[in-house]
Amino acid sequence: MRQKLMIVLTLIAAALLARNLYVMLLQLPDEALQGAIYRIIFFHVPAAWTALLCATAAGAGSILYLTSKKISYDGFAASVTEVGLAFGAINLVTGMIWGRIIWGIWWTWDPRLTSMLVGWLIYAGYLMLRSAIEDPTKRANMAAVVSIFAFADVPIIFFSIKWWRTQHPQPVVWGGGQMDPAMKSVLFLNWIPLLLLAAVFIMIRMNQERSERQIDALRRYAHAF
Repeated sequence: MRQKLMIVLTLIAAALLARNLYVMLLQLPDEALQGAIYRIIFFHVPAAWTALLCATAAGAGSILYLTSKKISYDGFAASVTEVGLAFGAINLVTGMIWGRIIWGIWWTWDPRLTSMLVGWLIYAGYLMLRSAIEDPTKRANMAAVVSIFAFADVPIIFFSIKWWRTQHPQPVVWGGGQMDPAMKSVLFLNWIPLLLLAAVFIMIRMNQERSERQIDALRRYAHAF
Protein backbone atom coordinates (compact mmCIF):
# COMPACT_ATOMS: atom_id res chain seq x y z
CA MET A 1 0.00 0.00 0.00
CA ARG A 2 2.76 2.44 0.94
CA GLN A 3 4.69 1.62 -2.22
CA LYS A 4 1.64 2.38 -4.37
CA LEU A 5 1.18 5.66 -2.51
CA MET A 6 4.80 6.61 -3.18
CA ILE A 7 4.37 5.87 -6.89
CA VAL A 8 1.20 7.95 -7.08
CA LEU A 9 2.78 10.89 -5.23
CA THR A 10 5.86 10.74 -7.47
CA LEU A 11 3.74 10.79 -10.64
CA ILE A 12 1.69 13.73 -9.34
CA ALA A 13 4.87 15.60 -8.43
CA ALA A 14 6.39 14.94 -11.87
CA ALA A 15 3.24 16.16 -13.63
CA LEU A 16 3.10 19.31 -11.50
CA LEU A 17 6.78 20.03 -12.05
CA ALA A 18 6.39 19.66 -15.82
CA ARG A 19 3.39 21.99 -15.81
CA ASN A 20 5.15 24.53 -13.59
CA LEU A 21 8.30 24.51 -15.72
CA TYR A 22 6.19 25.22 -18.80
CA VAL A 23 4.62 28.23 -17.08
CA MET A 24 7.94 29.47 -15.65
CA LEU A 25 9.90 29.23 -18.88
CA LEU A 26 7.31 30.00 -21.55
CA GLN A 27 4.53 32.04 -19.97
CA LEU A 28 6.01 34.22 -17.24
CA PRO A 29 7.99 37.27 -18.43
CA ASP A 30 11.46 38.18 -17.25
CA GLU A 31 11.68 40.21 -14.05
CA ALA A 32 12.21 43.93 -14.68
CA LEU A 33 15.49 44.25 -12.73
CA GLN A 34 16.91 40.72 -12.62
CA GLY A 35 15.96 39.37 -16.00
CA ALA A 36 15.62 35.62 -16.55
CA ILE A 37 17.71 34.55 -13.54
CA TYR A 38 14.89 35.49 -11.15
CA ARG A 39 13.18 32.18 -12.08
CA ILE A 40 15.52 30.42 -9.70
CA ILE A 41 13.29 31.78 -6.93
CA PHE A 42 10.69 29.13 -7.80
CA PHE A 43 13.06 26.46 -6.47
CA HIS A 44 15.24 28.46 -4.07
CA VAL A 45 12.43 29.63 -1.80
CA PRO A 46 10.27 26.45 -1.75
CA ALA A 47 13.41 24.41 -1.02
CA ALA A 48 14.07 26.64 2.01
CA TRP A 49 10.47 26.28 3.20
CA THR A 50 10.68 22.51 2.82
CA ALA A 51 14.00 22.32 4.70
CA LEU A 52 12.64 24.40 7.60
CA LEU A 53 9.45 22.34 7.67
CA CYS A 54 11.53 19.16 7.86
CA ALA A 55 13.60 20.65 10.69
CA THR A 56 10.39 21.41 12.58
CA ALA A 57 9.08 17.90 12.00
CA ALA A 58 12.41 16.41 13.13
CA GLY A 59 12.28 18.45 16.33
CA ALA A 60 8.71 17.29 16.99
CA GLY A 61 9.69 13.67 16.34
CA SER A 62 12.63 13.98 18.72
CA ILE A 63 10.44 15.39 21.48
CA LEU A 64 7.92 12.59 20.95
CA TYR A 65 10.72 10.03 21.16
CA LEU A 66 12.07 11.44 24.43
CA THR A 67 8.61 11.48 25.98
CA SER A 68 7.42 8.09 24.71
CA LYS A 69 10.68 6.18 24.02
CA LYS A 70 9.08 4.76 20.86
CA ILE A 71 11.93 4.03 18.45
CA SER A 72 9.69 4.73 15.46
CA TYR A 73 9.76 8.45 16.34
CA ASP A 74 13.55 8.35 16.29
CA GLY A 75 13.44 6.76 12.83
CA PHE A 76 11.03 9.45 11.66
CA ALA A 77 13.27 12.24 12.99
CA ALA A 78 16.33 10.76 11.30
CA SER A 79 14.49 10.30 7.98
CA VAL A 80 13.05 13.82 7.98
CA THR A 81 16.44 15.29 8.87
CA GLU A 82 18.14 13.61 5.91
CA VAL A 83 15.50 14.87 3.50
CA GLY A 84 15.56 18.35 5.02
CA LEU A 85 19.33 18.43 4.67
CA ALA A 86 19.01 17.69 0.96
CA PHE A 87 16.53 20.52 0.45
CA GLY A 88 18.72 22.80 2.54
CA ALA A 89 21.60 22.04 0.18
CA ILE A 90 19.38 22.91 -2.79
CA ASN A 91 18.53 26.22 -1.14
CA LEU A 92 22.17 27.06 -0.44
CA VAL A 93 23.43 26.10 -3.91
CA THR A 94 20.67 27.92 -5.81
CA GLY A 95 21.21 30.95 -3.57
CA MET A 96 24.91 30.98 -4.40
CA ILE A 97 24.17 30.80 -8.13
CA TRP A 98 21.60 33.58 -7.80
CA GLY A 99 23.98 35.71 -5.72
CA ARG A 100 26.79 35.28 -8.25
CA ILE A 101 24.58 36.74 -10.99
CA ILE A 102 22.89 39.52 -9.00
CA TRP A 103 25.53 40.47 -6.41
CA GLY A 104 28.62 39.45 -8.36
CA ILE A 105 29.80 37.14 -5.55
CA TRP A 106 29.20 33.49 -4.69
CA TRP A 107 28.95 34.04 -0.93
CA THR A 108 28.76 36.73 1.73
CA TRP A 109 28.54 36.34 5.51
CA ASP A 110 25.06 37.79 5.57
CA PRO A 111 22.94 36.82 8.66
CA ARG A 112 20.38 34.91 6.56
CA LEU A 113 23.00 33.01 4.59
CA THR A 114 25.20 32.37 7.61
CA SER A 115 22.37 31.14 9.84
CA MET A 116 21.18 28.81 7.07
CA LEU A 117 24.69 27.40 6.62
CA VAL A 118 25.13 26.98 10.39
CA GLY A 119 21.82 25.12 10.61
CA TRP A 120 22.80 22.88 7.70
CA LEU A 121 26.12 22.04 9.38
CA ILE A 122 24.43 21.27 12.71
CA TYR A 123 22.00 18.87 11.07
CA ALA A 124 24.85 17.30 9.11
CA GLY A 125 26.59 16.80 12.47
CA TYR A 126 23.39 15.17 13.75
CA LEU A 127 23.67 12.52 11.03
CA MET A 128 27.38 12.06 11.71
CA LEU A 129 26.60 11.54 15.39
CA ARG A 130 24.06 8.86 14.55
CA SER A 131 26.56 6.97 12.42
CA ALA A 132 29.17 7.12 15.20
CA ILE A 133 27.02 5.52 17.94
CA GLU A 134 26.28 1.81 17.63
CA ASP A 135 23.88 1.29 20.53
CA PRO A 136 20.34 2.08 19.24
CA THR A 137 18.96 3.49 22.50
CA LYS A 138 21.98 5.67 23.23
CA ARG A 139 22.03 6.83 19.62
CA ALA A 140 18.35 7.75 19.68
CA ASN A 141 18.64 9.63 22.98
CA MET A 142 21.66 11.68 22.00
CA ALA A 143 20.35 12.35 18.50
CA ALA A 144 17.04 13.60 19.89
CA VAL A 145 18.82 16.09 22.14
CA VAL A 146 20.93 17.37 19.25
CA SER A 147 17.86 17.67 17.02
CA ILE A 148 16.00 19.74 19.58
CA PHE A 149 19.08 21.93 20.06
CA ALA A 150 19.44 22.34 16.28
CA PHE A 151 15.85 23.51 15.96
CA ALA A 152 16.79 26.68 17.87
CA ASP A 153 18.43 27.87 14.64
CA VAL A 154 15.17 27.63 12.66
CA PRO A 155 13.56 30.84 14.00
CA ILE A 156 16.92 32.60 13.63
CA ILE A 157 16.98 31.65 9.94
CA PHE A 158 13.38 32.69 9.43
CA PHE A 159 13.55 36.05 11.22
CA SER A 160 17.16 37.00 10.45
CA ILE A 161 16.22 39.43 7.70
CA LYS A 162 13.82 41.13 10.12
CA TRP A 163 16.20 41.28 13.09
CA TRP A 164 19.32 42.50 11.25
CA ARG A 165 20.15 44.66 8.25
CA THR A 166 21.10 42.10 5.64
CA GLN A 167 22.25 41.96 2.05
CA HIS A 168 19.63 39.30 1.48
CA PRO A 169 16.44 40.99 0.21
CA GLN A 170 13.32 41.28 2.32
CA PRO A 171 10.68 38.55 1.79
CA VAL A 172 8.52 39.12 -1.28
CA VAL A 173 5.79 36.76 -0.12
CA TRP A 174 5.07 37.78 3.49
CA GLY A 175 5.64 41.50 3.85
CA GLY A 176 8.60 43.73 3.10
CA GLY A 177 8.57 43.28 -0.67
CA GLN A 178 6.44 43.19 -3.77
CA MET A 179 5.82 40.27 -6.11
CA ASP A 180 3.59 39.96 -9.13
CA PRO A 181 0.51 37.84 -8.26
CA ALA A 182 1.12 35.49 -11.21
CA MET A 183 4.70 34.88 -10.06
CA LYS A 184 3.61 34.42 -6.44
CA SER A 185 1.01 31.88 -7.57
CA VAL A 186 3.65 29.82 -9.41
CA LEU A 187 5.94 30.06 -6.39
CA PHE A 188 3.37 28.37 -4.16
CA LEU A 189 2.27 25.94 -6.87
CA ASN A 190 5.87 24.80 -7.28
CA TRP A 191 6.13 24.17 -3.54
CA ILE A 192 3.50 21.43 -3.85
CA PRO A 193 5.59 19.00 -5.96
CA LEU A 194 8.62 19.63 -3.75
CA LEU A 195 6.55 18.74 -0.70
CA LEU A 196 5.27 15.61 -2.43
CA LEU A 197 8.81 14.56 -3.34
CA ALA A 198 9.93 15.24 0.23
CA ALA A 199 7.13 13.02 1.51
CA VAL A 200 8.18 10.22 -0.86
CA PHE A 201 11.83 10.49 0.19
CA ILE A 202 10.85 10.45 3.86
CA MET A 203 8.78 7.29 3.36
CA ILE A 204 11.70 5.63 1.55
CA ARG A 205 14.10 6.53 4.34
CA MET A 206 11.67 5.34 7.02
CA ASN A 207 11.42 1.98 5.25
CA GLN A 208 15.22 1.82 5.21
CA GLU A 209 15.40 2.77 8.89
CA ARG A 210 12.92 0.02 9.74
CA SER A 211 14.92 -2.55 7.77
CA GLU A 212 18.15 -1.44 9.42
CA ARG A 213 16.61 -1.84 12.88
CA GLN A 214 15.40 -5.33 12.01
CA ILE A 215 18.84 -6.32 10.69
CA ASP A 216 20.52 -4.86 13.77
CA ALA A 217 18.15 -6.79 16.04
CA LEU A 218 18.91 -10.04 14.21
CA ARG A 219 22.64 -9.36 14.40
CA ARG A 220 22.46 -8.73 18.15
CA TYR A 221 20.34 -11.85 18.61
CA ALA A 222 22.90 -13.92 16.67
CA HIS A 223 25.78 -12.52 18.74
CA ALA A 224 24.00 -13.56 21.92
CA PHE A 225 24.63 -17.21 21.09
